[in-house]
Amino acid sequence: MAIISKSTGKKTQKTSSSKKPSSASVVTVKRAAKAFRTYEQALQYLFDKTDYEKQGRLRYNVTTFDLDRMNELLKGLGNPHNKIKSVHIAGTKGKGSTATMLARMLEANGFKVGLYTSPHVITLHERISIGSVMISKKDMLDLMNRIEPVVEKLLKKQSGPTFFEIMTAAAFLYFADKQVDLAVIETGLGGRLDSTNVVVPELVGITPISIDHQNLLGPTLDSIAKEKAGVIKKGIPVITVQQDPLAMRVLKKQATALKAPLTVTGKDIDFSYRFESSREHGPHTRICLTTSTSRFEHLRVPLPGEHQAVNCGLALAMLDGLKNKGYTIDDQKAIVGLNSVKMEGRMEIIHQDPRILVDAAHNAASIRALIQAIGQHVPYDSLVIIFGCNNDKDIPGMLNELQYGADKVIFTRSNSPKAVSPSELAEMYSELCGKMCQTSLSLKEAIRIGESAISKEDLICVTGSFYLVGQAKQLYHASAAI
Repeated sequence: MAIISKSTGKKTQKTSSSKKPSSASVVTVKRAAKAFRTYEQALQYLFDKTDYEKQGRLRYNVTTFDLDRMNELLKGLGNPHNKIKSVHIAGTKGKGSTATMLARMLEANGFKVGLYTSPHVITLHERISIGSVMISKKDMLDLMNRIEPVVEKLLKKQSGPTFFEIMTAAAFLYFADKQVDLAVIETGLGGRLDSTNVVVPELVGITPISIDHQNLLGPTLDSIAKEKAGVIKKGIPVITVQQDPLAMRVLKKQATALKAPLTVTGKDIDFSYRFESSREHGPHTRICLTTSTSRFEHLRVPLPGEHQAVNCGLALAMLDGLKNKGYTIDDQKAIVGLNSVKMEGRMEIIHQDPRILVDAAHNAASIRALIQAIGQHVPYDSLVIIFGCNNDKDIPGMLNELQYGADKVIFTRSNSPKAVSPSELAEMYSELCGKMCQTSLSLKEAIRIGESAISKEDLICVTGSFYLVGQAKQLYHASAAI
């Protein structure tokens, strides 16, 4: 197991006698009996907790999103978040992709890396992993049995922790137990009041900021950027990409106020990308990034779409930032790790006949990037988009982007309580774009409608939310044809 020397930043190997977690890393909660005997009982307890990911109406304030409550929960567990080193990634789009690319590059360099992302596509276990391996049911059951008594104690004096707070605490506790060298932590919603914002990371990464969750984070880009900038900590280096001027102004102001060094790819770091196609790799994007310690030339981005080039550049810049913090990293090993990156629900073909592509684009900027990426990477004659989204999104913005790429649109809904009705989406689309569309109350039926309208050279794309993409993958996992 790799351990980082505080003085040199280099890794050494532990002897076999030290493989057990130290007493400082393990939190033991004394109890007469386990609360949950089965994994199913533990999951039911977790799902019974308030889940803001599924609530349609809520206020974004210190009552609903309470870091004091999160800190109390972690205190009862022995403050596991203080026993791990971490990097923190915020932004509107590309957080999960950036976090995953960074984690794989670190793993290829021999580091034991914990990765915490949200939401999931198929299984809850996707959110917590170490070394590309999702947390097991056994470990999840053990964590829930340790967390439950602390939650019940908090319930006696205040509102109880939420689903996301418990999941975040479980991730911190798991990473501390397993003594990861570094944890890559993605924010959930916003940043300032996000449950993950209790960490004091090695560095902060901020992906592109755009309009999303306006009902919670504010109606304007600068108000949203202010919430995202809340992850910036005093003196902690911040790395970001080139942003809209309104968002960049907010980030610079916050970084200056907290004396946090701010680095921007494409400005402070030499960064460029280009789209190309080759016989070996087909259509893809290549990037160049140069710093004082690294030089990546014409590096192939493992995920399709020019937007992923921006995310990849940020991941590489964060890798370089860790070098500056004393981490020993070999660029060639990092490239090997980068080439191994695969992500569910991002420009993923889940069926070949008919061809069905899924992508979890869930804001206007992501829909625009998706349509561009499909045009670059997937040849087709006609594009049928099956779309459904939640009611806390920039719906007019997404619908406006759909009209520029879709030859046919079928509106449906996911199983999320926040899902907008297909008829409402269709009415808004017709009013906004003046185009015809169809509706279906179920994804299965929407796909059947899409299949009946296409030929072999056409493409069906399911997009608009993680929930809808997850349902599509489950449908085709259960059966090769619907």
